[in-house]
Amino acid sequence: MNRENPTATIMVIDDTPANLKLLEQMLHGRGYRVMEFPRGDMALKAAAKNPPDLILLDIMMPEMDGFEVCRRLKADKKLKDIPVLFISALDDTESKLQAFSEGGVDYVAKPFQEAEVLARVKTHLELWRMRRELEIYSHHLEDLVREKVQEISDSQLATIVAVSKLAEYRDDETGQHIERTRTFCRMLARKLRKNRRYAQSITDAFIENIYHAAPLHDIGKVGIPDNILLKPGKLTPEEFEIMKTHTTIGANTLQAVRARYPKNAFINMGIAIARSHHEKWDGSGYPDGLSGEDIPLSARIMALADVYDALRSKRPYKEAFSREKARTIIEEGAGTHFDPVVVEAFLALEPEFSAIREQME
Repeated sequence: MNRENPTATIMVIDDTPANLKLLEQMLHGRGYRVMEFPRGDMALKAAAKNPPDLILLDIMMPEMDGFEVCRRLKADKKLKDIPVLFISALDDTESKLQAFSEGGVDYVAKPFQEAEVLARVKTHLELWRMRRELEIYSHHLEDLVREKVQEISDSQLATIVAVSKLAEYRDDETGQHIERTRTFCRMLARKLRKNRRYAQSITDAFIENIYHAAPLHDIGKVGIPDNILLKPGKLTPEEFEIMKTHTTIGANTLQAVRARYPKNAFINMGIAIARSHHEKWDGSGYPDGLSGEDIPLSARIMALADVYDALRSKRPYKEAFSREKARTIIEEGAGTHFDPVVVEAFLALEPEFSAIREQME
């Protein structure tokens, strides 16, 4: 017997006994626990007592149709996140659109194929599991930072860097990435201060803060599951969407700290860097699609430092790029990926960047 996930519980709601029996046999044969109900009201009561991991829901049922069942599920705080897959004989576009608008995650038309149903069930259970793990990681990370950051002093800065390394050690065996990138950020900031455009905004305090805040750029990766963070191949679109959330996880965690220290420039810069270091000059980045100078200066500096170090480093999915190739990629990204002025500063400092990269392996 090929068991997909023997611990998952699937609720099937359909007023046709033959469909209930067929789906129960199909799912039970793959090791799933199955709860069967011929009516929506019965299913809602059972779900309230024992929430399933996923629901297969028919639309055309007496008394309460599938759309109403789904509306009630989504209105219940305890049940609203359970994925609902509609299975119906209705195959028109309007019904499918309504199913998705009511909160369904997928739609299978009857008569259904066993392989298709099992594949969709497996996919949505996996996505549901990853979302739950992501929430757990996020809450744990927030608690961890809240515990560690009592006062912003030299000793606490060291603690925050240590917390940041928890993320880095998961996908960077040496943990030197954050040490190199914080050094690159400080070098770029010092160079940019000589540019009249940034002479007023880049102060001694700015340089000090970016050096200490740069290690926080990927702190949100603590909230990304290992099977995505450490995947050796290309991420699927769904996996990449989860990967992208490390920016908002990190920023939201630090915002909880800022609530206690609202005027602290170091924490404020850490939030800006964590959230916006994947934004691009042309607006094609994430999570907010910011462009140009709407992207915080600290994040624009961090973006270049982070990409340069990633290009020069070996990753599960690529070999390290040469100094020349990394320089070319950064230079070609001016005005699209990177702030052109930051790229100009990098090009002037590139020999020093390369030397530091080799020293801090």
